[in-house]
Amino acid sequence: MPPFDVPEGDPFGPHNLPYGVFSPSAGAERRVGVRLGDRVLDAGAVATALGSPDADLLARPTLNPLLAAGPEAWSRVRNALTTWATDPAHAATVAAHLHPLADVRLHLPFEVADYVDFYASENHARNVGRIFRPDAADPLTPNWKHLPIGYHGRAGTVVVSGTDVVRPSGQRKGPGDPEPVFGPSVRLDIEAEVGFVVGTPSAQGASVPLTAFREHVFGLCLLNDWSARDIQAWEYVPLGPFLGKSFATSVSAWITPLAALEHARVSPPERTHPLLPYLDDSVPAVEPGGYDLRISVAVNGQVVSEPPFSTMYWTAAQQLAHLTVNGASLRTGDLYASGTVSGPAENQRGSLLELTWNGRDPLELPDGKRAFLEDGDVVTLSAWAPGADGTRVGLGEVSGRVVGS
Repeated sequence: MPPFDVPEGDPFGPHNLPYGVFSPSAGAERRVGVRLGDRVLDAGAVATALGSPDADLLARPTLNPLLAAGPEAWSRVRNALTTWATDPAHAATVAAHLHPLADVRLHLPFEVADYVDFYASENHARNVGRIFRPDAADPLTPNWKHLPIGYHGRAGTVVVSGTDVVRPSGQRKGPGDPEPVFGPSVRLDIEAEVGFVVGTPSAQGASVPLTAFREHVFGLCLLNDWSARDIQAWEYVPLGPFLGKSFATSVSAWITPLAALEHARVSPPERTHPLLPYLDDSVPAVEPGGYDLRISVAVNGQVVSEPPFSTMYWTAAQQLAHLTVNGASLRTGDLYASGTVSGPAENQRGSLLELTWNGRDPLELPDGKRAFLEDGDVVTLSAWAPGADGTRVGLGEVSGRVVGS
């Protein structure tokens, strides 16, 4: 077997080839890598050795130059990488530039330009509505079925998987408290999400239609938008999330290109309300915008939820169209997230807020009950998607440990 072969059925085989940025040793320069099984291929070094015209895009310390190069370059580079990873003629060159995954340091794979978080799961939105507005006739807000609700987050606190998350402090005020108090959050939560990474920018004043989604979005990754529910509850009226969200957002070290997920594309749930033309994905010219991603959420190694991304009401294409419909421009490295992914079943909820019903029904873990996260807890999101011929396409996990403030 050639040295770059991976075991049959490995979700990170040549059919996947997600991109990341790594250092092969302490103090070494960062470089673009591609995951192949349990190893990392130094993409820039191989491209240079084989005389690739795209070597300059790959011999960089970040993915941003490749992201900015656009769809034709993305396809050309992916085709070349697939050839290098499967053609025995390149075995010696590839073998010289493979590094054991366990021996490298992984970094944030791209420079984040802007960050937007959406609220696209109907199941999640209904659960939250029932928790906080139990007497409302409809748990959804009146605008929910008409547009993808979102807010602008903080790009500077997006961190790579494996980074510790310091418990945030801020103001909080419980229902029985006469005045707000200041201190560490006591209701620290997770949000299991999927992030989409923008490559090609757009001009300010121009909108991006549904049909142009794949011209601008390079790939996706798992994302955990950590949330301090007590801080958020006190501050969010009337302007929305702020300190309760901005302290940390964790993303995977690996960006899966959309091209690796062709067999995971599905139609979104049936629309129950007519959509305005710029969001209408029922027309023949618009490709199915959903993705069948099977997510698992683990707390301290125990799986507590398995949210299905295929149930998301609003698609990534619709979110991008809405994000830009007012003329807001895209920049290379923009990151936008789906919002919490929750399915219809109790074991498919993507936040502790829902899983414990706002703390009323704590989770039973081997090391004790959890209503919300305690210091030392480790949360890990993992996922896979169906690929060609029964294969699985693995998404890079995102993990973070809570540490005291």
